[in-house]
Amino acid sequence: MKKGAIIDSLEITGISSEGKGVGRINGQVVFVKETAPGDVVKVKVVGKKKKFLEGYVEEFHQKSSERSEPFCEHFGLCGGCKWQHMQYDAQLKYKQGHVEENLRKLSGLKLPEVKPILGSEKTSFYRNKLEFTFSNFRWLTKEEINSEEEHVRTGLGFHIPKQFNKIINVNKCHLQSDPSNEIRLAVKDYADKHGIPYFDVKKQEGFLRNLVIRTATTGDLMVILQVYYRDQELLDLMMNFLKREFPQITSLMYVVNEKGNDSFSDLEVELFAGNDHIMEQMGDLKFKIGPKSFYQTNSEQAHELYKIAADFADLKGDELVYDLYTGTGTIANFVARSAKKVVGIEYVEDAIADAKINSEINGIDNTDFYAGDMKDLLGNEFINQHGKPDVIITDPPRAGMHPRVTQLLADLKSNRIVYVSCNPATQARDLEILGQSYDVVKIQPVDMFPQTQHVENVILLRLKD
Repeated sequence: MKKGAIIDSLEITGISSEGKGVGRINGQVVFVKETAPGDVVKVKVVGKKKKFLEGYVEEFHQKSSERSEPFCEHFGLCGGCKWQHMQYDAQLKYKQGHVEENLRKLSGLKLPEVKPILGSEKTSFYRNKLEFTFSNFRWLTKEEINSEEEHVRTGLGFHIPKQFNKIINVNKCHLQSDPSNEIRLAVKDYADKHGIPYFDVKKQEGFLRNLVIRTATTGDLMVILQVYYRDQELLDLMMNFLKREFPQITSLMYVVNEKGNDSFSDLEVELFAGNDHIMEQMGDLKFKIGPKSFYQTNSEQAHELYKIAADFADLKGDELVYDLYTGTGTIANFVARSAKKVVGIEYVEDAIADAKINSEINGIDNTDFYAGDMKDLLGNEFINQHGKPDVIITDPPRAGMHPRVTQLLADLKSNRIVYVSCNPATQARDLEILGQSYDVVKIQPVDMFPQTQHVENVILLRLKD
């Protein structure tokens, strides 16, 4: 079947881990975005690979009982909430299925029954951080193009998926609570009225690049404006506007970034007004979050995730715990009061600095934190110096753990490992090696990101008898 071909009637029977509906024709897999199992659709083929086809819906013959009406006007364009078209119970069911399928197919281990996935109490307005991009040549919708009217081409919003230079202007985002939308809309309106130039990513010119908004359950609010070059008059204009119109901002900062990309981890973030950080609260713990700090983006569900990790760790007070990929030490500090000592390891030096500060803020004196590449730092010399851990908690990035780290943990034979993962596929891969020494005894999926295909999973491994 060639690109451009029409499939008159395709039944969607499953959903992929990337979030697309799955159907089959003549034994060949067809992926169709914005569909749900139970849909019967007319599909136009827009991509052909060796093992599968890709298509989009031209017409619905029958709609799934699991469908839901998308609540966001930008659904299908910005790509941030790809599962809005499915009821939340259905989202949870398929996320649970993806965890079970990955573990069963990829780990090769005998597994216990997977516990029912823990859903998020909030299914919208749950994120504490969003980044918006300025563009002087925003994406126009088909409706706008067909209207043949002149349109304002400045935009402040999100990237079109897989297109670095295409920005959709966002009218209302359902991911972050107010005043996030008000700030973004006010900034755009003010910049347009005052003729402040937006960035052109192709020509690498223009002033306004990026807007970061971070909120906290404490009520603290951080806003970071990123600009391409230093023009103090324009900076003062924008920053004083934000300070005046949004007095609830507790940390107002800016970055001058002359690089070819928007990342500013290696740049100075300059304070304009307020504090150089915001404070987050989790239970009785406080966490200091700077402009470069990592913190789980669903604050309230992160608390539930960490409670599960702590429960699986089952600390009695006399254990040495290693917290691998500790980030800013959130899990390490969360469990420290139940352990004899916690040693945290993380690649990013700034994150380790934050982790130490967070221990100090909370009066925790039984944590040590070290910065370095996990595969290089965590070895026999490190373990001889700091002691063999009784319990290991590991929360690696999506790529999972380096094979050298996974094998070391298998050889180390600690009593328990709590493995927190945002990617069940790489988690399952790592379990194959860890299974040399450990049995999987508990599995608990957690939904951190409603309206998306992403799922977290917590696994308890216990040393074999």
